[in-house]
Amino acid sequence: MENLSNLAGRQWISSHKDFSIIAGLTKTSAISAGHCNRCGAKVYAHLPNKKRYCRECIGIGRIVEGDFLIRYQNEVSFPTRKNGGLTWAGKLTGAQAKIAHNLVTNFRSKQDTLVHAVTGAGKTEMLFPVIAECIAQKKRCCIATPRIDVVNELFPRFQAAFSEIEIGKYHGQEFKQPGLEQLTICTTHQLLKFYHAFALLVIDEADSFPYVENPQLHFAAKNAVKNNGMRVYLTATPTADLLSEAKAGKIDILRLNRRFHGGLLPVPREQLFLKPFLAHGKIHPKLLKAIIIALKKGHPLLLFVPRIDQIPDYIAALKKVKIINQVKMAGVWAQDKNRLRKVQMFRDGELQLLVTTTILERGVTFKHVWVIIVQADDQIYTAASLVQIAGRVGRAQDDTTGLVLFCYRKYTKNIREAKNQIEAMNK
Repeated sequence: MENLSNLAGRQWISSHKDFSIIAGLTKTSAISAGHCNRCGAKVYAHLPNKKRYCRECIGIGRIVEGDFLIRYQNEVSFPTRKNGGLTWAGKLTGAQAKIAHNLVTNFRSKQDTLVHAVTGAGKTEMLFPVIAECIAQKKRCCIATPRIDVVNELFPRFQAAFSEIEIGKYHGQEFKQPGLEQLTICTTHQLLKFYHAFALLVIDEADSFPYVENPQLHFAAKNAVKNNGMRVYLTATPTADLLSEAKAGKIDILRLNRRFHGGLLPVPREQLFLKPFLAHGKIHPKLLKAIIIALKKGHPLLLFVPRIDQIPDYIAALKKVKIINQVKMAGVWAQDKNRLRKVQMFRDGELQLLVTTTILERGVTFKHVWVIIVQADDQIYTAASLVQIAGRVGRAQDDTTGLVLFCYRKYTKNIREAKNQIEAMNK
């Protein structure tokens, strides 16, 4: 008989692996009352044999009428860990320590919590005490985030901080057999594979696509937590529904309006352009001047453009410019097969200029980076995404300022709101 210990707290489709006669497993219809019980979506699509199937969560395996969800609800026993496995030798600031203390208190009382903290406030470090508390209580915890890049950013930081704990890392671009790790770091899509697994679930970047306004991922996040568990939502730009829940007293809200180094958020500069940013293979002189200044001052530069198909055009135009054609540059987007390698090269200083989409708007940290947003008036840039992009700059202790440039042809409500939010947080 196969050892199922590594599947505790997980759920899977009976057609994949059916052990429903083994103690500790439960078996429920995968589709009932017209809804998928894995993601909660309404089921309407039909196969040629007339059976309905769920299209919303088909990416992790097709669920068809007649299938069952097998759930392994075996209680797991973890060893006692000194200091909850926390080996981090750093120290929180007074403001960070207050947030961290309140998170531990809320975990003990099972109070769901929203942490509204500015970009660069040190949200990751503020999680260490509550994660350690969960581990000290011999319970499981999970940090889920919508973006693969953020999973890859968080994983080594938690490995260093909890060096005695095995940590599971799960996302769609790396295959890993299910493990019984006490701490899991994964994308929010991976939560569809869990059921009542965690005593503590942290949703990092809770306002980010694809988690935001996605009822299936919200359903998965609810199911992944034990009935007496706690959820923590982390974001610098909370959504209206989270703020409404906080206002109604359904969740506690903890705020931090200063970065860990005490510096202010860089306020964006704004520049009006009357002619196109890129025409006939040439970049607008004002935009080109801003790019050259950033590179001459030795700062790695993130150049944001609204659409993927613009990336090669900008790179080709930049390479025509004699003064910067020797600069090491690349483009990166969500489906780029070399995305993770390029991001790491930029982080390591092997690339000086990265032309990118909103895929790098949040959750990634690059030392001394400056940012230019082309077409900041494009509808793809919400006020929240503009705030997040601006938040990439000035995060280092020894470099708390830097260039954030919003380039536009039409001044929009989102540009104004983003700048107002940043200035308000600085007050």
